[in-house]
Amino acid sequence: MAHDLKLASASPRRSDLLQLTGLSVEILPSEIEEILDDGEEPLAFARRLALQKARKAVEKSGQKGLIIAADTIVLDGDRVLGKPKDEEHAEQMLLHLRGRNHTVITAIAIIDVASGGETVDHCVTEVPMRNSSREEIRTYVATGDPLDKAGAYAIQNIDFKPVIAEDMQGCYANVMGLPLCHLTRTLRKFGVHPKNDVVQQCREYTNYDCQVYPAILNSTQ
Repeated sequence: MAHDLKLASASPRRSDLLQLTGLSVEILPSEIEEILDDGEEPLAFARRLALQKARKAVEKSGQKGLIIAADTIVLDGDRVLGKPKDEEHAEQMLLHLRGRNHTVITAIAIIDVASGGETVDHCVTEVPMRNSSREEIRTYVATGDPLDKAGAYAIQNIDFKPVIAEDMQGCYANVMGLPLCHLTRTLRKFGVHPKNDVVQQCREYTNYDCQVYPAILNSTQ
């Protein structure tokens, strides 16, 4: 059975990850205001934004199909770190995060346009940052790579290598912006199954020996 899938995101990282499933997906960017409400918990914030993005995309999606949306936030303790305002701000963020652990949360929302059915899932990963030198950080910031990323870094950057990946025990793809095993179990609720072996594809793509996928895929959430 063919499914009309639409990704409510302009992120090339999410698009690349989604392609690993082997499913055909149309890109349908959805922009919303990302403002934390007073007293709102970070997890609730991420889940709300993902659902709002999906609902926004429904307005221009036609009469059928599944809308997939995601929102990723970086947490330093209980403080949400957004995208840096400029290079100086990016450098400050990275200097603060280096040599410490922080948390990354990605929420995934899926809406069935025809029925109006909605579901939201989420993934949480503790991320150990390398104790990068100030010079390494300045060199990385000068590339411009951190400026469009929450927390001011890309885990997959092969030159900077901001994260001690071998010490991380959660989902790598989550830190990139789209936890594929969580997406897989959420799509199942709508009768959609990846064409590819998602675990194998993700491991090869990230070069990360994931150990958490059985618990995720065997759970119905």
